[in-house]
Amino acid sequence: MHTGRLAILGALHEEIADLLAAMDPGAVIHRVAMRDFHVGTLWGTPCVIALSRIGKVAAAATASIVIQEFQASRVIFTGLAGGLHPDVAVGDVVVASALMQHDMDARPLFPQHEIPLLGREDFAADPVLSARLLDSARQFASGHAGLPAGQGARRPKVHHGLIATGDVFVNDNDYAHRLRQRLPEALCLEMEGGAMAQVCYEFGVPFAVLRVISDQADHAAKTDFTDFLVNLARVYTAGVLAPLLQSGAFRQA
Repeated sequence: MHTGRLAILGALHEEIADLLAAMDPGAVIHRVAMRDFHVGTLWGTPCVIALSRIGKVAAAATASIVIQEFQASRVIFTGLAGGLHPDVAVGDVVVASALMQHDMDARPLFPQHEIPLLGREDFAADPVLSARLLDSARQFASGHAGLPAGQGARRPKVHHGLIATGDVFVNDNDYAHRLRQRLPEALCLEMEGGAMAQVCYEFGVPFAVLRVISDQADHAAKTDFTDFLVNLARVYTAGVLAPLLQSGAFRQA
């Protein structure tokens, strides 16, 4: 399986658009399970890039395909997330130390959040991949002007910690508050990473997750998320990943 190919996944087209545009002209598109898998070279690194679509099932299916069909030896999931922890603001970057599924609840058969039959609540991201993402994200943040004027202009901060995944787009203050009380260590919320992490864990494939905070999971989340997706998402994704891939950090198996 150790071919050295890196898989990069995103749930929405805008999150991976600049990556697809930057692939070498010789990239080949393979259609599998209603998904397009772009196989080629990105900034000198052999890659397969795919749109997973939204949600845990979609992410798990896509992760399984890149591992089994395209022999990906490492997987990175990138995209937007809703901020949950009070220290995390819109425009910040979060690199996962671990991921869990906040909507997994098989009580009384298993404890809340525990993945049935695996005996664990969370999945640790690969420390080497995550450290490289953190370094690149910090370099990006140090030279990034932050959000446009009028949107709380400030330089983005980079965080490393727990990311919570669920099949819920959280745009409700009360729901977000309950999650903060239940998961005080969780930095942000998204809808794919925890499922991808479980698949990679079961296949023994290293993974990392890079998320950019687009909203605060509150009543304004839909508008804030949409604006950020259209105007800023691709700037962050390419800005963090381009220098990392160009450096050759992911070319070794």
